[in-house]
Amino acid sequence: MKTKSILMVCLLFGLYTTGFAQKWTKNKKAVKQSVENHKTDLIAISDQIWEAAEIAFQEKKSSKLLADYAEQNGFRVERGVAEMPTAFVATYGSGSPVIGILGEFDALPGISQKTKPTKDPLVPGGNGHGCGHNLFGTGSLGAAIAVKELIAAGKLKGTVKFYGTPAEEKFFGKIWMVKAGLFDGVDAVMDWHPSATTKADVQSTLALVDFIVEFNGQAAHASADPWNGRSASDALELYTTGINYYREHIKPTVRIHYHIQDGGQVVNVVSDYSKIWVRVRDTKREGMMPVYERVQKMAEGAAIMANTDYKISLVSGIYEILVNRSGGEAMQKNLEMLGPISYTEEEEAFGKKIQEMTGKKQIGMDSSINPLEETLENPGGGSTDVGDVSWVVPVVRMGATVAPKDTPWHSWAVVACGGMSIGHKGMIQASNALAMTMVDLYEDPKLLKRVKDEFKKRKGNTVYESIIPEGPPPVGSN
Repeated sequence: MKTKSILMVCLLFGLYTTGFAQKWTKNKKAVKQSVENHKTDLIAISDQIWEAAEIAFQEKKSSKLLADYAEQNGFRVERGVAEMPTAFVATYGSGSPVIGILGEFDALPGISQKTKPTKDPLVPGGNGHGCGHNLFGTGSLGAAIAVKELIAAGKLKGTVKFYGTPAEEKFFGKIWMVKAGLFDGVDAVMDWHPSATTKADVQSTLALVDFIVEFNGQAAHASADPWNGRSASDALELYTTGINYYREHIKPTVRIHYHIQDGGQVVNVVSDYSKIWVRVRDTKREGMMPVYERVQKMAEGAAIMANTDYKISLVSGIYEILVNRSGGEAMQKNLEMLGPISYTEEEEAFGKKIQEMTGKKQIGMDSSINPLEETLENPGGGSTDVGDVSWVVPVVRMGATVAPKDTPWHSWAVVACGGMSIGHKGMIQASNALAMTMVDLYEDPKLLKRVKDEFKKRKGNTVYESIIPEGPPPVGSN
C-alpha cells in the first residue's frame, strides 16, 4: 500500500511539474485531432509541392494546391494579392483577435533529388525543396484549418488568416505583402521553418540587401587591337578584388556574397559587358546599410579604373527578425507537451546515411525539446522576409526537425528528407505546435497583450521603411 502511494505521489508530481495534466485542454486536444484527421491530405499536398519544385514566382501548381485546399475547408481565398499571381490570403471568421500564419512553398534551383539518402537527382539539373518549403506551407495550412474548425464550432472567437507567401528564396514576396497592407489589423502572426532541430525560435536573423552591378565598356579584338577596348570583365574583376580586400575590415557580423552572372562570352574579345549579383548582410539593418553604401562606391571605383560605365540596380532587401520571447515561451510549453518525434529504425538509418554522405557524424535524428534558449544579440544563420513582417506585427516562431542533425541546408540532403516520412513527421509536429499556440493566443487575452507589448517595446521608435525599389514585384524575373 505504501509503495502504491509513493508511486501515485511521484506520478502526480510529474504531471504537475510538466504541466501535462493542466495544459491538455479540450481545444488543444481538438486541434491535434484535426491535424490527425487531415494528415493524409496534408502529406499528399506536401509531396505534390515537393515533386513540382517550383522556384520564385513560378509556384503556380504549389500555390493552387494550398489555396484550393483552404477553399475546400471553408476559407475565403483572395488570390493574386500584392500584384503577385502566386500570393494569396485565406481568411475565416470575424472580429478579434486576428491571428495570421505564414506559409511558403518555393523551391531552389539545381538541387533536385530522389527520396534516397545518396545523391541522385530526380531531374538532372532540376529544382528541389532544399529548405523544406513544401512542408512549410502545408504544415501551416494544417494548423490554420484546425483553428478554423474551432471557430466554426463556436469554441473560439476571432479570425484566422493563412498567408500564401511566394518567392522567399530570391525576391522575398512578403515585403510586397507588407507594402500592400495585408498585415494591417492583425494581432499576431505565427511562423515556422523546417530545421534539423525542434525548438521555439527566439533568435533573430540577418538583415539583407540584394543589388545588381552591370559594367559597360567597348569591345575589341583581344590580340589585334586590345588598346581599342575598354574591358567590362576587367571592371568586374577589380570590383570583386575590392570586395574581397574589404572583408578584412568589416565586423564579424557582416556577410558579403556575390554571383558572377556574366563575365564575358569568349576569350578573344575584350568584353563590353559584365554583370554581378551582390548581397550584403548583417545582424542589424543599421549595420548593414553603411557596408551596402561602401560596396556601391567600390563599383564606381572599379569602373573608373577600367574606364567603363556602370549601373547599380536594387533588387530587394529585408529586415532582421524582431524577436518575441513572450510568444516563444507559449510555444515552448506546447512543444514540451507534444514531446519529441519518434522515429523508426529505417528512418534513423536513412538519417545516418545522409550524415555519412555529407561528411557528418552519424548520430541520426534529433527532435529533442530543449529548454528555451537565451536570445543572442548577434546570432549567425540566414535571412528571411519574415523579418519585415515582424516589424509590423508580432511574430511567434518555431522550428521542427525534418532532416538529420547537422545536415547541410539548401542541399540535396534536405530535399531527400522532405519528400518522405522524416519530413512528414516534422511537418505534422509543426502543425500541432502552431495550432496549440494559436489556441493560447485566442483564449488568453493577457498572453496576447504580453506578445503585443513586447513587440512595441522591442520596436521602440523605429519606423518601418521597406528597402524594396519602387514599382511592382519582379514577377517576370528569374
